[in-house]
Amino acid sequence: METVIRRYEPSDEDAVMDLWSRASKLAHPFVEGEGEGRRARKMREIYLRDAENWVAEDGGVVVGLLGLLGSEIGGLFVLPEAQGRGIGRVLVEHAVALYGEVRLDVFEANAKARGFYERMGFEERGRRADDDSGHPLVVMVRPQRPAT
Repeated sequence: METVIRRYEPSDEDAVMDLWSRASKLAHPFVEGEGEGRRARKMREIYLRDAENWVAEDGGVVVGLLGLLGSEIGGLFVLPEAQGRGIGRVLVEHAVALYGEVRLDVFEANAKARGFYERMGFEERGRRADDDSGHPLVVMVRPQRPAT
């Protein structure tokens, strides 16, 4: 199936919240309460309202979410059963097409995501603690590539 990227719509909320919860729990098992409770409320009430959100669809099913805060990737999540099919790559390429240079913070303990971002051309630019959990984050930037 071909992956379609489109703007998030309020009617996507239930599918996106399920996708986010499942993907977050898988990617961040070290974060207490990940994918539920206070963190889910913040996702629903703040990030889905205030960020520039895009969804990836395969066959009419929402399989990915890209949340942008300007040129910062605030969140990139792919349905666990859809991971490894290039959906994350397509979403990152969409962010790059919109903004050129993009940055993100990724949990240091999330080695799978860090490896993915390195393969996508991101470079480490620093480290800091996550405001909510205190866990260490790696600050990464994908520099804008000159047109070829």
